[in-house]
Amino acid sequence: MTRAVLFLLFSASVASPQGHTVTDDDVMKVHRSAILIDTHNDVTGKTVDGFDIGAPAKSGHTDLPRLKAGGVGAVFFAVYVAANFVQGNRAAHRTLEIIDTVRHDIIARYPNDFVLALTAADIRRAHKQGKIAALMGIEGGHAIQDSLRLLRSYYALGIRYMTLTHSNTNNWADSSGEAAKHNGLTAFGKDVVREMNLLGMMVDISHVSDKTFWDVLEVSRVPVFASHSSCRAISKIPRNMTDEMIVALAKKGGVVQINLGCEFLSQKSADASPWGNPELMARLRVKAGDIKDPRERRAAMRKLMAEMDLKVPRATLADMVVHIDRVVKIAGIDAVGIGSDFDGVSCTPEGLDDVSKFPNLTRALLEKGYSAVDIRKIYGENLLRVMHAVETVAGK
Repeated sequence: MTRAVLFLLFSASVASPQGHTVTDDDVMKVHRSAILIDTHNDVTGKTVDGFDIGAPAKSGHTDLPRLKAGGVGAVFFAVYVAANFVQGNRAAHRTLEIIDTVRHDIIARYPNDFVLALTAADIRRAHKQGKIAALMGIEGGHAIQDSLRLLRSYYALGIRYMTLTHSNTNNWADSSGEAAKHNGLTAFGKDVVREMNLLGMMVDISHVSDKTFWDVLEVSRVPVFASHSSCRAISKIPRNMTDEMIVALAKKGGVVQINLGCEFLSQKSADASPWGNPELMARLRVKAGDIKDPRERRAAMRKLMAEMDLKVPRATLADMVVHIDRVVKIAGIDAVGIGSDFDGVSCTPEGLDDVSKFPNLTRALLEKGYSAVDIRKIYGENLLRVMHAVETVAGK
């Protein structure tokens, strides 16, 4: 990337609040020194339908040229299985389709740019080779169809984390998106966590209810993490974590990967959005009617919001930094990372519009006084530590 392009992408040198100057060269030197790991990207919902990740796209948040421009070193591609696939026992079928789109439409289609990674060491190796490490995490525990055999099969196919629930409560774990049915984890749910520990699969507590979270911390023998959640003290939505939860997660060695969705970062955005305003969501659901497919339902709701002139104010890059600051303040620098939810959220912060804009975050963190070592931890080293800890206990 030329200096001229850098000048266009990033603002000229500025004085930070701490009094030192951050230049474009400073930003890129630090940025390139880090292994930037994004633990949740939903572009797979598009590639499974034919989207070419290798070509520049005029919409959405993710494509290969922008991943390179953003200096992204590793991506956990979401193996998202919508709740409606539970009907007719189609969840496993959908899971296999999404696993295939990662392995076939992303990695195999662009082998010079992506490489399958299964371990923390694989991510480091890919970084040295100048390739993007491609990993997979299941989003929605209903994908295993209440079968530890399926869980083990998914691990064999490359799954390295599982979000225990999505917005739906499944047969063994309560979600933050529905009323509790099990008071947290059922006995089988605890078996799922134990089996994940045995396999070496990370346990992801994004989307789960608060009681499920506490049950997971009690059962798991290794650190657990939140692949795409932010701080409830700043934006009071159920998907975000309380300070108490963040501190407890950190004490167990876990990491909170901050979600870039506007509603997750800004209370003003959450209040104006159906995803953060239950009353507005109920109104829109009535207007949208009985649409089963989640993507069609979201599209219908966005259309209705436009018709009703309901606009979600965008969060900002500064809002993202506030969440990072919050985690660091209450739980330490080792407890925070990045889980963008790109292509899974409709609103992203100004300055972090897509995967190409991560250097803007590097600049903001440097200006705030974070060191290069701090930024390397936030971007990847903290998550790599959790992965290594989980791998170490596997099979024991």
